[in-house]
Amino acid sequence: MLKIAYDPIYAHPLPAGHRFPMLKYELIPAQLLHEGVIFAENIFSPEPVSEGIILLTHDAAYWHQLRDLTLPPKEQRRVGFPLSAQLIEREIRIAKGTIDGCHYSFQHGVAFNVAGGTHHAGTNWGEGFCMLNDQAIATNYLLNKGLASSILIIDLDVHQGNGTAQIFENESRVFTFSMHGDKNFPFRKERSDLDIPLQDAIEDEEYLKLLKGTLPGLIDDHKPDFIFYLAGVDILASDKLGKLALTKDGCKQRDRFVLEQCQQRQIPVQVSMGGGYSPDIKDIVEAHCNTYRIANDLYF
Repeated sequence: MLKIAYDPIYAHPLPAGHRFPMLKYELIPAQLLHEGVIFAENIFSPEPVSEGIILLTHDAAYWHQLRDLTLPPKEQRRVGFPLSAQLIEREIRIAKGTIDGCHYSFQHGVAFNVAGGTHHAGTNWGEGFCMLNDQAIATNYLLNKGLASSILIIDLDVHQGNGTAQIFENESRVFTFSMHGDKNFPFRKERSDLDIPLQDAIEDEEYLKLLKGTLPGLIDDHKPDFIFYLAGVDILASDKLGKLALTKDGCKQRDRFVLEQCQQRQIPVQVSMGGGYSPDIKDIVEAHCNTYRIANDLYF
């Protein structure tokens, strides 16, 4: 059974100017339910993650500023959202959804979080709408519990996973791979174990050639026993925050290739959805829904 983390708080209201990106968190499960790709029993609502698990990844002083809503205004501006108790509740439920997804993927091969992909959050900072790094938190959880010993994080969002790279820069059990727009945010990049910076306006054929020429060898060389996949759809030509030029079909081919690599090697994979900022919400939802449709076809 395809298991998907979703909670209504994922799409909680924000001040004007921030609401549009949140719509997809409601529309993705609604569309998949409408199509019959999933049913109500496929969706689970995560509880808040515990403070002890958060502190495996994030500095206590930083977490306490988030928890107590005392993050300095300058740091709140760096995040891009004004802090609220509901927003922090959202972050800790997203992190738990990714952890729960790991357990489901051990059972079923793959699991999803409708939200997540908060890869700009570092050990002691938030940035770019990210405050707690869900896949980093889940990675450290798996390592701490002895549930995995070698982990690969595949980040194909248009923006570099700078927070993830910084968190694991000295962790040999975790290999971070980011393929992203070279001239996109964040403008100060961290160093992943493997970065592939892409030139503006790259199209389907060249993008897929690079990915297909890199990922299989990466998996075979590092032999991960768990994979995290950040499947941002801000690689689309229509995306207002990206500078690449992929079509929805190219994005779909990307997702199929990544998930096939995981399935063929029987490596469990947790998928967080990452970014998507096309002006037409239908383009965002369709591209994200394709990722679920592919997983359903491949695994179930």
